[in-house]
Amino acid sequence: MTGVSGLTSALRHGAAGARKSGAEFATAALRAGAAPVSTAADLVRIARSLDLRQFFKLSTRERSDWINPVCMGLLAMFGVFFIYSAQLATGSNQWLMQLVWLGLGTGVYLTTSLLDYRLWLKYAHWVYFLALALLVAVLTPLGSVKMGAQRWLDFGAFSFQPSEFAKFAVIVATASLLTGNRLGTVRDSLQVLIKLALAVGLPMLLIVAEPDLGSALVIAPMVFAMLFVSNLSLRFFAGALGVFALLVGIVALDVWRYANFLEENNLSPTQDRGVYEAHSWLPLRDYQRNRILAFAQPDKIDPMGIGWNQRQSLISVGSGGFIGKGWTEGTQAKLGYLPRSVAHNDFIFSVIAEEKGFLGSIAVIGLFGVLLWNGVRIAGLARDRFGMLLVIGVTALMTVHVFVNIAMTIGLVPVKGIPLPFISYGGTFVLSCCLLQGLVQSVYRFRRDF
Repeated sequence: MTGVSGLTSALRHGAAGARKSGAEFATAALRAGAAPVSTAADLVRIARSLDLRQFFKLSTRERSDWINPVCMGLLAMFGVFFIYSAQLATGSNQWLMQLVWLGLGTGVYLTTSLLDYRLWLKYAHWVYFLALALLVAVLTPLGSVKMGAQRWLDFGAFSFQPSEFAKFAVIVATASLLTGNRLGTVRDSLQVLIKLALAVGLPMLLIVAEPDLGSALVIAPMVFAMLFVSNLSLRFFAGALGVFALLVGIVALDVWRYANFLEENNLSPTQDRGVYEAHSWLPLRDYQRNRILAFAQPDKIDPMGIGWNQRQSLISVGSGGFIGKGWTEGTQAKLGYLPRSVAHNDFIFSVIAEEKGFLGSIAVIGLFGVLLWNGVRIAGLARDRFGMLLVIGVTALMTVHVFVNIAMTIGLVPVKGIPLPFISYGGTFVLSCCLLQGLVQSVYRFRRDF
């Protein structure tokens, strides 16, 4: 309880230096009313005194950034067209659902961009603990199991994935902690780093427990990027790199022992999946070990099973050539070689590369490049430390998603369930991306008062 109370205190401390938010303006306006609210005239008087312009800052709406929304719209258009193409053979209408999610996401984006981002500084601890509560709830009977993982809260007509909201909460909480505490040498920053490790570690552990290792892993680079721009000593990053190398070595040793265990006991990595887990001290699942083995030894470890998705993805990308086969003319997804369960989400880039070739792939990568570059530019324009940290966190998170997803489809990294922003099918993920980019727009709009 001491650690949690310390974390709460730290998050609240980060908000202490913020200027008055819209909610505070409203509170001040209510207190200004000397007479009790007893008549319609009193209600009108109080409503006028709230001055909603202070909350939404409507006077700065015309000074919005247009680069990010244009990139987001073009990427979303790519997504809808190629989700349709990937599922053409099955007649699925998930591309229509993607349009619905994009419509809702647009509302989330506009609302978030209109709100002064400093409001999140005041309520950072509430956002953080709400995310923790949702992550705990998904591990209870309230959570629904799909594809062997308990990652969703099912509300009948739609499902919600709390790990996506947790990414947003970690960004806000980390920015709040780093805003209220200046960093320097590792020794001087030790107390802050311990609080930050607790704040980041708790949601990561809960996400791993679902299990959803991919979503947990993207959080760490995001936090390190925010620490880097906070002028933390480079010795910390050198030490972190050493720890990372050690962890990679431990995982590699565990996977090597797993391969030997299968060979010595004449076991199959697919049919006997889960047998080795009781013999390992690492919290990895055998299907995760299989993915690493399929990446490291694709010809040895069941290429027709574990490594099938990545092999077919490479064929899709390679067969597209320079200009591609044409929209809806791709064969890998249409004939089912690229599994239809993943072609429209995690492997959507493979479909784009096959049907639009090198040119289409470069167009998508170029749009992401402009989106991410503009995020760095907006971070430099931020009016305060909190805004800068928010944008750096969002940009770093998007960068990891884009890099890992595309690298996975071309065989540079093992297969992980990390979708491509604005293009991959997914309801909660689309809303999450729009929420995060809404933060970026808000930081740009409120870079100074107009």
